[in-house]
Order: sequence, then C-alpha cells, then structure tokens
Amino acid sequence: MLLTVSGPPGSGKSTVAEGISVRLNLEYISGGNIFRKIAEGRGISVGELNRIAEDDDSIDRELDENIKQIAEMEDNAVIESRLAGWMAGENANIRIWLDAPIDIRANRIANREDEEIDQILKETIERETSEKHRYEEYYGIDFSDLSIYDLVIDTSKEDVNGVVERVMRFVEGFSDEA
Repeated sequence: MLLTVSGPPGSGKSTVAEGISVRLNLEYISGGNIFRKIAEGRGISVGELNRIAEDDDSIDRELDENIKQIAEMEDNAVIESRLAGWMAGENANIRIWLDAPIDIRANRIANREDEEIDQILKETIERETSEKHRYEEYYGIDFSDLSIYDLVIDTSKEDVNGVVERVMRFVEGFSDEA
C-alpha cells in the first residue's frame, strides 16, 4: 500500500506519517528531510533555500522528481511532503491532507525549532506564499484544491495519536472495500 501525507508546514505531516508507517509497517519517506538536507548541504536555512528556489526551479524539480520516482518504485511506503499527493499521482492508494490554523502551525514549528513565534509566523507565511506561487508556476497546481485527497484532517482538533487513529480507521475501511 502506498499512502501520501501532504499539508503545509507545521500541520503534523512528519509526525503523523511516521506514526502511520510504524502502525502499518511501511517505509517512511520524508520530502521535508530531503529538502532540509539540500539546505544543509548548501550551508543555508530552509527559508533561504526557498528564496533561492524562487529563481532556481531545479531545487523544487529535483525534490519533486525524487518523490515521483519513489512513488513509481515503492508500493509499501508512506511518502510525506507538501506535494506528495500530487507527485505520487495514481500510484498512491490513499492521499491524505493535514492542516491546522496558521497560528497553531507556527507555534508547533517555533517549539520544534526553539525559535521565537513571531519570527516563525513571518517565515511560515513567506514560505507558504513562495511555495504556492512556485507550485502554480511549475506544475499548474492550485494548492487550495483539496479534491485529489481521499482524507482531509484538521490536526488542531485532536492530538497526534487521535489523528493517526483516524487515518488507521480510514485505511481499514479502504482495505475492506478493496
């Protein structure tokens, strides 16, 4: 089974995807980790890499092409990235979108990275604006169109275990139908 978990920064993608992968004994593949490694390899922040990516489409395209290739080769994995649902296409059995209000997501990121909330909120808004523009320009993706997703969850409504449980119930229902 190939599942994708997508959503904006701080929505819980990584944590939920890891939980799902453990519960289903599937490989966990993180687009965020790949992107962070690219930034780290260049000695810059993710925010800086995002700004560079606005003028250098090879960064996004490399990451997205990796996700596409993984989705074509893997059939027992959870792939997590902002565009995983789009990049995996019909190879995905289940596409999941996670979201939460911006203030909650920024707070999660600030806690995770031990940074000031005001700075993280500003960076998150800039990052999302940049990414939405690039995804539209590169792929014609309307990031607000959630119609491709099989399951959409507001992660501010319950803790991570509750979200993972909701996904597991959905996967079980999907498996029963198959």
